[in-house]
Amino acid sequence: MPDLAELTTLRLGGPATRYVPVADADQLVAAVTEADAAGEPVLLVGGGSNLVVADEGFAGTVVHLTGGGVDVVAGANDDRVAVTVAAGEPWDGFVARAVTEGWTGIEALSGIPGTTGATPVQNVGAYGQEVAQTISSVRVWDRVLRGMRTFTGEECLFSYRHSRFKADPRRHLVLDVTFELTPGTLSAPVAYAELARALGVEVGERAPLADVRDAVLGLRRGKGMVLDADDHDTWSAGSFFTNPFVDAASVPEGAPSYPQADGRVKTSAAWLIEHAGFGKGFGLDRPGARVSLSTKHTLALTNRGGASAGELLALAREVRDGVRARFGIELVNEPVLVGCTL
Repeated sequence: MPDLAELTTLRLGGPATRYVPVADADQLVAAVTEADAAGEPVLLVGGGSNLVVADEGFAGTVVHLTGGGVDVVAGANDDRVAVTVAAGEPWDGFVARAVTEGWTGIEALSGIPGTTGATPVQNVGAYGQEVAQTISSVRVWDRVLRGMRTFTGEECLFSYRHSRFKADPRRHLVLDVTFELTPGTLSAPVAYAELARALGVEVGERAPLADVRDAVLGLRRGKGMVLDADDHDTWSAGSFFTNPFVDAASVPEGAPSYPQADGRVKTSAAWLIEHAGFGKGFGLDRPGARVSLSTKHTLALTNRGGASAGELLALAREVRDGVRARFGIELVNEPVLVGCTL
């Protein structure tokens, strides 16, 4: 079987004991059920964009989603379009189709790598949108009850980069996701200041769907967040740390501060990293450097070619510990760690 390095955007990770590609939900359920019956650990891989896999690989069965599909079902009226998307469908391909079809609600999520089935697990979000805003239901295979279940959007228990599926990652296999989108030529109200500036509109205003997609892709490319095999800044798992939620008194002077409903404040992991002394490209000046922070964005840890997972994790620990020592704030990794820890 291929090393997991061939299946992940970080291009890191050793082999698995067994590799099973699956093209649809029936094959996915069959492969996982067989492994469960045999007592084998299972790792589900879609786009591999949110995984850090140990150099030793994975002692179990890798089930690799290789097929997708989109089923469009018109809503009860013209205000909504229901779209059911297979777990293996490439996410950005679906976003591109939504923009072309005139389905509003996910345009600011353009350029995010990976598959659609991963989006509810992490409650994927960017530039003022997150999938929780448009997901109406998620159909899963429950490995404990050994049957299909469908959770409404509310039952998914979405929060910032979290869901019931992330809270219990070994139980539920996402089979497909149903979105409720709004027909139209204009975007949802633009909720992110950086995106609004790029579009030349005010926060809260709308813009043509295609313009929003183009602007988001431009912003992401500028940060090395659109996959490009020739650009080592994109050999990453995207943002490596989540933005921390802290007490208001813990926010460093000058750091971004976003008050939350529970009284806490969300601040910027990128700001903390940079102001703790880890600038863009940190690590590149070291002899024989094979990992570094991206030269475009301090939140991304990158493989400069030929790196090991051990080297990347050492850099992650250095950054995490440096931020903790400087500001007393503990950063938490966003990617899933397989066979390794921070």
